[in-house]
Amino acid sequence: MINTIIFDLDGTLLNTLEGLKNSTNFALKKFNSPEITLEQTRSFVGNGVRKLIERAIPNGEQNPDFEKCLNTFKEHYSKTMYQKTVAYDGIEDMLTELKKRGVKTGVVSNKFDTAVKELCKNYFDGLIIVAIGESPNVRKKPAPDSVLKAMKILGAKPENTLYVGDSDVDIQTAKNSNLKSVGVTWGFRDRELLEKEGADFIINTPCELLELI
Repeated sequence: MINTIIFDLDGTLLNTLEGLKNSTNFALKKFNSPEITLEQTRSFVGNGVRKLIERAIPNGEQNPDFEKCLNTFKEHYSKTMYQKTVAYDGIEDMLTELKKRGVKTGVVSNKFDTAVKELCKNYFDGLIIVAIGESPNVRKKPAPDSVLKAMKILGAKPENTLYVGDSDVDIQTAKNSNLKSVGVTWGFRDRELLEKEGADFIINTPCELLELI
């Protein structure tokens, strides 16, 4: 029986793509680098903001302005992340029903930790028990470290837990955490990629997760 579900955040619970693009372009423009499109942003996200900026700025980490560009992005995004962020249709209803059923919920994301905690509190206050983002000295997804930490806090066992996400990173994270994976098709990646990565289940709407468990 499934009694615990851990979610990815960006592209799974929240559509953050426009905000990420805007903050990336704000930082790139400040350091005279070409701006990126929404589709480029879609392909660049998933491995944390450092990797996002590395992919976006010419020459990546070798760019002399890389660290300053990254810090500029973080400062801008921290101030503006609510402006273009929305929960996907049906997410709040799905989380509310999970709570009614007594299913424990957590979020594990490669977004920086303060943003993850603030976004979850702002959009899903009382519906997400634990929210964990990127922090120093902890390996990012697809390493299992943060997922295992969340499971420990929730008192969860692998056989009773699902990991839900929209990307190849999420499917790999579930495998590395010894969990069954649920791929969602409404996020930043397509169904073909989720199938290729070997998602255990694929759903097209949030309510299908309720049917799945």
